[in-house]
Amino acid sequence: MTLLVPSAARPELRLEAALWRAVSLFRLTSLLYAVVVVLASYRNYADRRAAAVVLAVMAVWTVVTVIRVPPALWLLVVDLAVTLACQQSSLLILTQQQIEAGRPTITVCWAAAPVAAWAVLRGWVAGATAGLVVAVGAVVERSGASQATVNSCVLLVLLGSVVGYLVQLARRAEASAAEAVRLRAETAERERLARSVHDGVLQALALVARRSSDPVLVELATGQEQALRQLVAKPGDVATGKSDLRLLLPARPGVEVAAPATAVSLPAQVAVELAAAVGAAVDNALQHGGSTAWILLEDVDGSVVVSVRDDGPGIPAGRLAEAAMVGRLGVASSIRGRVQDLGGTVTWGSTPGQGTEVQIVVPR
Repeated sequence: MTLLVPSAARPELRLEAALWRAVSLFRLTSLLYAVVVVLASYRNYADRRAAAVVLAVMAVWTVVTVIRVPPALWLLVVDLAVTLACQQSSLLILTQQQIEAGRPTITVCWAAAPVAAWAVLRGWVAGATAGLVVAVGAVVERSGASQATVNSCVLLVLLGSVVGYLVQLARRAEASAAEAVRLRAETAERERLARSVHDGVLQALALVARRSSDPVLVELATGQEQALRQLVAKPGDVATGKSDLRLLLPARPGVEVAAPATAVSLPAQVAVELAAAVGAAVDNALQHGGSTAWILLEDVDGSVVVSVRDDGPGIPAGRLAEAAMVGRLGVASSIRGRVQDLGGTVTWGSTPGQGTEVQIVVPR
């Protein structure tokens, strides 16, 4: 029997969609302006057929870039190349006198579209660089750097820099807002859970601790009551920095660990959660499996792989789903939930009479 639990999909941020809609709107409106300029100057062009062809290329490419959002990196490279080619076509379409007189070129402000796209995709450095590339093309297009050309070049570089910087600020603000929403939801759920736990589990544990004559049971009930009260009272501390996962794996009688000789460093919070998932798998192996649990830790292909195997009777088909339905959350929450939150996967492999193996894969 094999059960695969896929990682949770990360939803697309609404901010990203809004940013690319703005870029697409700029492309469409700037294309419309270019059409108006071309029609107004069409009779005066040196090569009218070339003007019509370039305008058609601009229209087709605008449709392509509007459809393909968010764009891949290669598409923006091609976007910049197409823009430069259309920009330089003004040398064929306009007469030399028209260029020297500062008449509008064939692309006008449409040439700024890839600058905004690069700024949204990669931030202010990429935006400024794209603006500089288009600015150099404008200087070549005008056969020199007049005052109007210099102003256009400065505006292009500023466009890429400012838009990229504002996009980075907006993404940070959205991340902060999402974190605030998450914390509010977590606090509300913690308060709800605290009420339910206090009315049931905590009172039962306190009653067992007061009335039981078994010192081991009293100690266990008291410890669990205190731990549960701390859990529902306040969030746990978030670990920071890096941690060696090898040092966090459970090491106790009945557990054998095989790990690399070098440190398996992960962000501290990831390492803590992954170690907790492994600990839950080991607990299940020792409680429901055999007398020994084997842990194999591997660091391969940009992922950390942890396998937990036992020599028990195995898991009957459908047992995991049945346990989750009746509220037994050892697998569903302690293992599966933790790993999904880390963007990883869990696979259970079991054959009756031959033990069970749990494989946890978490990307770095």
